[in-house]
Amino acid sequence: MDRTTERESRDGARGAWAAVLLVVLAGPAVAYLLTSPTTGLWKQLSSVTGLVALSALVCTACLPSRLRGLTRTFGIETVVGLHRQLGILCAVLIALHLAAVVAANPAQVALLLVPSAPARAQAAVGATVALALLVVLALERRRIRARYEVWRWMHLFLAVLVLGGSALHVLWLKQMVTDAVMAPILAGLGLLVVAVFVMRWWGRSVLERGGEFVVAQVRAENPTVTTVVLSPQLRFSPGQFAWMRLQRSAVEEHPFTIASSAHDPQHTEFTIRGNGDFAASVRELRPGDSVWVDGPYGSFTSDAVPTQGLVLIAAGVGITPMMSMLRTAADRGDQRPHRLVYVARDAADLLFRQELAQLRHYLDLEVTEVLRRPSATWTGATGEIDVALLNTVLTTVDAAPRLDYFLCGPPSMVDDVLAALTSMGVPDDRIHTEQFDMA
Repeated sequence: MDRTTERESRDGARGAWAAVLLVVLAGPAVAYLLTSPTTGLWKQLSSVTGLVALSALVCTACLPSRLRGLTRTFGIETVVGLHRQLGILCAVLIALHLAAVVAANPAQVALLLVPSAPARAQAAVGATVALALLVVLALERRRIRARYEVWRWMHLFLAVLVLGGSALHVLWLKQMVTDAVMAPILAGLGLLVVAVFVMRWWGRSVLERGGEFVVAQVRAENPTVTTVVLSPQLRFSPGQFAWMRLQRSAVEEHPFTIASSAHDPQHTEFTIRGNGDFAASVRELRPGDSVWVDGPYGSFTSDAVPTQGLVLIAAGVGITPMMSMLRTAADRGDQRPHRLVYVARDAADLLFRQELAQLRHYLDLEVTEVLRRPSATWTGATGEIDVALLNTVLTTVDAAPRLDYFLCGPPSMVDDVLAALTSMGVPDDRIHTEQFDMA
C-alpha cells in the first residue's frame, strides 16, 4: 500500500468514526428539537444544553474504553486528547444548563440548596461537583504528581459518581423518560455505556481466555528498569502497547509498550520503568507465574506507514517501541536506513547499548546518544535535540526528504523535537508521536 492509498484508507476510517461520534453527540438534542413542542427560549435552551452535556458525557466515558478500531484509526494520544476535551465541554455545558434553568425560573435557584432540594436536584449537584473535581484533577495532574495507581482510582471513582448522578437526575426528573421519542434514545445512550463498560471491565478479562501469559524470565536492565519476558507470543505490530494485570479479574492494570520483535516466535517482552507498587510487584514475578495482557492497541507503528526510512527519537524508557521496531526490522532483513536518537539523563540510563551495537551488523542503523547530565569523560552529544543535531543525524541518509519520524518520550521532549522538525519543513503526516500520558 503506497502512502496515498494508506492516507485515503485512514481518512475513510476517521470519517466513519467521526460520523458515529457526531450522531451520539448531537443526535438526542436534534431529535428533541424536531419532536418536542416549542416552549420558552430559556426552558428549551436548558433542555438542549442538558441533552448535549449528557451525550458528551457518554462519549467521554466510552472513548478511553479500549475500542481497538478507534485507537488504531486515530492513535491513543488523539483519543485521550478528545476524551479530555469532551470532559471540559461537559463541564461548560452543565454550567450553561444550570444558568438556563435559573433564567427560565429564578425561583429554581433554590434547587442548589442541597439539604432541602428534591432528590433529582441533589443527584445533579453531586454529579456536577464530581465532574468539576475530575476536570481539576486532569488539568493539575502533573502538578499534583500523584502515583499513577492513586490517580487512576480517583479518576474512576469520580467518573462513576458523575455517570451515576447524571443517570439518576434524568430518571427522577421524568421530563424525557416518559416521552415516546426521547425515552428510547436515552435508553440507547444508557445501554451504550453499559455495553462498553461491561466489555471493558468484565468481558475482556473473563471472556477472552487467550489473555493469559506465563512469565518466562524477569531481568533487571538497571536499578529502576525491568524486562518481563512472557510466553507465548502476542500478535502485534512493532511499536504497539498492551495493558498488563497480575490477576485475571484485577481492576488495577497498567499500559506498557511491547519491546520485543513482532517475529519472535515464542516470547513477548515488556520493558518497564517505575518505583510504584505495581512495578515492584512486576519485579517480584518469577518464571511460571501468570499475568494477563489486553492488547495490542495503538497506531504508533512503523507497519502503518510506507516509508523510505525511519528516524526514531526516544527519551528514557521511550526506547521500548523503538527497540520493537528495530528488532522486527532486523528479523525481516530490512535494508532501509534507520537512525536512532536516544536521550537519557546519564550514561547509566542508556538501555540496550550492547544489543544496539549488535543490531548495526544487521541493519543500516546509526545510534546517536544524547545525555542531559553528562560526566566529564562523556564525548557524545549533550543537551537538547535541536535542528543542528537532527541535521547531523541525517547527513548519512540519501532519502532524507522521504523519511518518517517516530517520537516517544516525555511531553517536553516531544514538543521540542516537533518544533525542530517543523522548522526543518518535515510534513506533519511524516511525524508520529507517542507520549507517556495515558490519562
